[in-house]
Amino acid sequence: MGELPLDINIQEPRWDQSTFLGRARHFFTVTDPRNLLLSGAQLEASRNIVQNYRAGVVTPGLTEDQLWRAKYVYDSAFHPDTGEKVVLIGRMSAQVPMNMMITGCMLTFYRKTPTVVFWQWVNQSFNAVVNYSNRSGDAPITVQQLGTAYVSATTGAVATALGLKSLTKHLPPLVGRFVPFAAVAAANCINIPLMRQRELQVGIPVTDEAGQRLGHSVTAAKQGIFQVVVSRICMAIPAMAIPPVIMNTLEKKDFLKHRPWLGAPLQVGLVGFCLIFATPLCCALFPQRSSIQVNRLEPELRAQIQKQNPGTEVVYYNKGL
Repeated sequence: MGELPLDINIQEPRWDQSTFLGRARHFFTVTDPRNLLLSGAQLEASRNIVQNYRAGVVTPGLTEDQLWRAKYVYDSAFHPDTGEKVVLIGRMSAQVPMNMMITGCMLTFYRKTPTVVFWQWVNQSFNAVVNYSNRSGDAPITVQQLGTAYVSATTGAVATALGLKSLTKHLPPLVGRFVPFAAVAAANCINIPLMRQRELQVGIPVTDEAGQRLGHSVTAAKQGIFQVVVSRICMAIPAMAIPPVIMNTLEKKDFLKHRPWLGAPLQVGLVGFCLIFATPLCCALFPQRSSIQVNRLEPELRAQIQKQNPGTEVVYYNKGL
């Protein structure tokens, strides 16, 4: 067998990102929780394989499948812009296990005010770590921006949860089980735009099809942030809508009445099962490299593009996660 060629583009995902199936396969790999079990030595080995390949040096005996595996292991643990190792709970592969525990507890302990406040705070603290760990190199997050987004999202989530909790006191118990979802949805609508406020002020880079940067667009930033908010809320729907219905039915059965201690682990397990599929599938709803028509851009940028690149009708941007 000959040496692996150097023309494999590991800068891009392995699968076609213009199709939902290709994006889903990509994100199932990115969010694979098994990557959390890899040792430091395995992570360093993958980093060496990727960096050597990009430098034109092929590790002896390396196959294409092994190269792609190393690329996804490397991407799962190291920041793409800074090259720093991401803290364990901030990695995309930690999304399912961390959200499984936090969401399961939010759905289990929704009746008492102190537990509502505590788990909403834990959830927003985790979101802050994820948002900081996966920040963009083009739009760095300052400590002040991170703090503002964290405090605002936590306040919004707790206020929504407590407000709806008081309103649902006289409604059927099943309705009260959906309060945590409303709080999470409200927090996402606050947290993500605040975390990416710099993009809303100065715009995000837009490129032509070949990747040549054409300028910065606030309109593209708004579209990208909207898509991320929709994805995050959709990601929470299965895990926060299906288990409450199942648990509401099971808790009326003698089996759980005699074993109330089983409620929390059962709820966490149901949430985890939903998240294993919801997380990658909802990340794949919109292309990571999204597009927007030139005629929808700001007048100044539109005029600039039409003058310098008259044949360009569509531009592309990274929507973020």
